[in-house]
Amino acid sequence: MQLKLISRQLLFDEGSCFRECHASTLALLPDGRIATAYFAGTREKSPDTAIWFSRQLPNARTFEPPRKIADTPDIPCWNPVLRTDGGKLILYFKSGHEIPEWRTLTTESDDLGDSFGEIRELVPGDVGGRGPVKNKCIVLHDRILLAPASIETGERWDCFVDRFDGRDWQRSDFFPIDHSKLSGKGIIQPTLWEDDAHTVHALMRSTEGCIMYSSSHDGGGSWSPVEKTPLANNNSGIDCVRLDNGCVVLACNTASGNWAPRSTLALFVSDDNGKSFGEPYIVENEPPTPDTPPAEFSYPAIIASGNRVLLSYTWKRRSVAFCEFEII
Repeated sequence: MQLKLISRQLLFDEGSCFRECHASTLALLPDGRIATAYFAGTREKSPDTAIWFSRQLPNARTFEPPRKIADTPDIPCWNPVLRTDGGKLILYFKSGHEIPEWRTLTTESDDLGDSFGEIRELVPGDVGGRGPVKNKCIVLHDRILLAPASIETGERWDCFVDRFDGRDWQRSDFFPIDHSKLSGKGIIQPTLWEDDAHTVHALMRSTEGCIMYSSSHDGGGSWSPVEKTPLANNNSGIDCVRLDNGCVVLACNTASGNWAPRSTLALFVSDDNGKSFGEPYIVENEPPTPDTPPAEFSYPAIIASGNRVLLSYTWKRRSVAFCEFEII
């Protein structure tokens, strides 16, 4: 199966709204429009970074001007994640001066993003980060919500999931991984899908030059030992989605190596439930030259509408790009 590009746009002119923006998220609203959020401000970790929101105009593919929807004054905001629940639009995001100090905050909209309510802690008193860390939540066949989560300390990175039954958040144990065999700090920012046999699969960003994999046969309660995949990873964010036809589409950079350039962004399609992926569809490619550094196209977010693939990503930290694809 192949991908065909339907449309591509920048949500706002390069550098016209913020000095820097990063880490977009996507949600499909009940009325069919696309909503996206991202953090933006002077730069990542700057105290003025807040969560901003863009939404498609009614009956149009273009987006409304960015609008601030959440802030923690004098404390940086990071990594928003949107999801819909019936008629509600729910936002999760991180707040903290440094990643190990993150608190996960949440707020809700009952009017498809026209307004948002009071900001509150997702898990009161938590420090380090509960709930989704970058990528979207998934709803399992039994209606349990799974949030892909991770923590980062100065010594190690680890992944887990948070399970929400409609009342309480319960975290899994860390994904089993032997840190003594790693060259770097480990794994973060998992992305999830559930297959027809109700197995949950996770792909993870890592410091090891490749994407890592784990799976769960009990709805995210426990996880198989983490293993390497043949897929390259440059210690940058990834995301995937399972379509109605069973295909799994992965969005990631193509470079291998810890902190390797984020200059090539691609999509990969699997028709065997993620066991293997085909050749890359290159979305962006701007490698370094003798006179210019590599561009940054990173932190993809990917969702599906039927067998249509919707993708957003950081565009040079100066805008957010949005693309629509179809599977042919």
